[in-house]
Amino acid sequence: MSDNSKIEWTDATWNPVRGCSKISPGCANCYAETFAERFRGVPGHPYENGFDLRLVPEKLGEPLQWGSPRMVFVNSMSDLFHPDVPDAYIIAVAKVMSVANWHTYQVLTKRPERMASLLKTSLREAAESPHIWWGVSVENRKHGLPRIDMLRSTPVRVRFLSIEPLLEDLGKVDFGQIQWVIIGGESGPGARPMKEEWVRSLRDQCQHAGVAFFFKQWGGVRKSETGRKLDGRTYDEFPMRTRAPVPDSATRSSLRKEIAFA
Repeated sequence: MSDNSKIEWTDATWNPVRGCSKISPGCANCYAETFAERFRGVPGHPYENGFDLRLVPEKLGEPLQWGSPRMVFVNSMSDLFHPDVPDAYIIAVAKVMSVANWHTYQVLTKRPERMASLLKTSLREAAESPHIWWGVSVENRKHGLPRIDMLRSTPVRVRFLSIEPLLEDLGKVDFGQIQWVIIGGESGPGARPMKEEWVRSLRDQCQHAGVAFFFKQWGGVRKSETGRKLDGRTYDEFPMRTRAPVPDSATRSSLRKEIAFA
């Protein structure tokens, strides 16, 4: 787990899976792949195998070590619902999230069909947990809007959208049963542009629908220069978080031993 994440909408990242594969235009300039591939072939580095997908079971118990509540982005360097991640491993990840309930978890996928199927079956306990937020990535109308509809079909308490990178005008979006929307432009070499009117339209629709709105960045080749203000202000809204008591260190250690990480 990485504390003090630089991602504006979370506190920490937790990666019990590493690596992924591209499935839609939003993946073209994947920041996680770019980072991981820098270390391919470096002996002993966490990304010695680059962005090849692999399970990291030794990371499963990390949230139980954290004694203060955090918002935790689950698999910032992968997709929990990638087809090469076994169901049993996904269930193990969900079990940790359910037990370590003093944190808030943000689970994001581009594969909502598998997520929806598991949330209705093997992950029903996690689906009912208000401290686990489930989201989908949205980059355009063709790929993103069907993901929103699929997310809406999941039986969860908090649903969110990561509209990043926003690659085109999405038009009128149905934000019904969505609790949170994050919007951001692409950054880094080859960043595709995002127009102000696209962002304003989505902000206005969120406000009309009563959906928490978070504007992450304008992006671009030098994102530090473009900043994250929209019409002269920042937008840092979140859904309401649940608050569970934090067990003492001895209890957390005991919980960690009780969970099978095989």
